[in-house]
Amino acid sequence: MAVHVLNCAAMDKPDIDALVAGVVRGDRRALARSITLVESTRADHRAQAGQVLEDLMPHTGRSIRVGISGTPGVGKSTFIESFGNFVIDRGHKVAVLAVDPSSTRSGGSILGDKTRMELLARRPEAFIRPSPSGGTLGGVARRTREAVLVCEAAGFDVVLVETVGVGQSETTVAQMTDLFALLIAPAGGDELQGIKRGIVEIADILVVNKADGELAAIAARTAADYAGALRLLRPKTGHWQVPVLTCSALTGAGIDSVWAHIERFRETATASGALAAQRAEQAREWMWAGAMEGLADELRRHEHVRANLPRLERAVRAGELPPTLAAQQLLALFLRETRRG
Repeated sequence: MAVHVLNCAAMDKPDIDALVAGVVRGDRRALARSITLVESTRADHRAQAGQVLEDLMPHTGRSIRVGISGTPGVGKSTFIESFGNFVIDRGHKVAVLAVDPSSTRSGGSILGDKTRMELLARRPEAFIRPSPSGGTLGGVARRTREAVLVCEAAGFDVVLVETVGVGQSETTVAQMTDLFALLIAPAGGDELQGIKRGIVEIADILVVNKADGELAAIAARTAADYAGALRLLRPKTGHWQVPVLTCSALTGAGIDSVWAHIERFRETATASGALAAQRAEQAREWMWAGAMEGLADELRRHEHVRANLPRLERAVRAGELPPTLAAQQLLALFLRETRRG
């Protein structure tokens, strides 16, 4: 029987209990509503989302969390569709949290991942959730971490987080997943400089995609070049040697090797204790990120800050006041009134 979920704004404890039960049972509507709830920025929704997440925590942590990134045009969506179908065929359930570029004016999502992964979207064992990045660093939606937990609680044992594209801030996705896979397009010469060293250094697996047809030989050379470059870098960890693989998301060739390496990574990291330690550290960083985000929200809502903000912004825009000094004045207003309260 489908779970009936009331409007989020009117949810009380029984409604939250029903929502949680629906997620744990794998009800798609409850899953989607829960992610919508945790993504909301409304104060009342944040409180409800906190209760939902707390109740779901005993059912989380059983998936392999994989971050996937790569330059635009590398074929991330095609790869995820091919990879997702391969993994599902081997008895797994796959959730895809695909973060789309956002309009800087409306905040809306520009792309639609369900239209770019039509075959995977039809599988009952798959769940695809496109979310606008909202301009956040790393191309990761503000609540992607929470969405990962909700998907795990719903029984998805492989969670893929696709990001907008490669950049220095892309390290954000590596800080919330177990393994970071970087997709690379076949290239040579100066084109190889298009991917920054910092991104390569945080990757756990490098995958040269589009290794088919006329590009097969170029892909092999690209993989060899990156393998050589990795030998010059300090290993990310002592328990894992970063592999450079080739695959064709179009034909499916090499997808089995990518999955085999992901499974091997999980086994190795689990046996060494590295995976548990990494997740524990990520949870600690998540706590501090939430605290800083909450403080920023309180600062913006503070009565005296809002009263003085137009004056300070005008002074900064006019070049009459250094931005650093204006920031200090805002903080002073906030702290003075907070201490009085």
